[in-house]
Amino acid sequence: MGKIISIANQKGGVGKTTSAINLAASLAALEYKTLIVDADPQANSTSGVGLNPKEVEVSIYECMVNGDDPHDAIVKTDLEYLYLMPSHIDLVGAEVEMVSISGREEKMRTALGLVKDEYDFIIIDCSPSLGLITINALVASDSVMVPVQCEYFALEGLGKLLNTIKIIQSRLNPELEIEGILLTMYDVRLRLSNQVVEEVNTHFKSLVFETIIPRNIKLSESPSFGLPAIAHDAESKGAISYLNLAEEILKRNEMRIPKVSA
Repeated sequence: MGKIISIANQKGGVGKTTSAINLAASLAALEYKTLIVDADPQANSTSGVGLNPKEVEVSIYECMVNGDDPHDAIVKTDLEYLYLMPSHIDLVGAEVEMVSISGREEKMRTALGLVKDEYDFIIIDCSPSLGLITINALVASDSVMVPVQCEYFALEGLGKLLNTIKIIQSRLNPELEIEGILLTMYDVRLRLSNQVVEEVNTHFKSLVFETIIPRNIKLSESPSFGLPAIAHDAESKGAISYLNLAEEILKRNEMRIPKVSA
């Protein structure tokens, strides 16, 4: 049975989509069959692996709101072992449409339950909010990864997110765990980056991943090619960092780390 990991933080610009795409691609490179679920109406994960959101006919939206078969939404990417359940702009209206539906927090769990056994990992890219779609993602997940950027307001809003996770654990998904806190956008030259790393490690200790994601030009430019960094430039620091993160997650979950190179 596959493990479902949401990547969530209501703050924008912390590296959620970059992390979703590149962690999923790294797990795929390690020969784990992986599905990216794009649960953000901006559809950046969709375009980031080479699919035009405007050409999407069946997405996570149809699966949640209309009850479409998720198999009809899933597409194969150019990377072996990597699949995508795309998003499109209609998802923006899903929260309003689902308000009066009974069990509205369970719609994504129901949809993903039909395909969970077919993948080793399902990575959900959440939108930068704590709205109904993100709540659906957390209810559907086994764990949540929280990216935190190494910048001045890093911890702002983190308490609110952790409180939301506690509420979901107590009311909707008692199995939900925190997979870890991921430090992103690290710049070794900046004293501030090092201060944030120290502060986050002091506050959250063992929850923080050892792997830190650096600021890296290849990570920034690879979405414009519709490719994960590992397919754009496997030698780049960004690609190597996400491969290290994938191995760290496999180790935390006591799963085999294949001896294959990207």
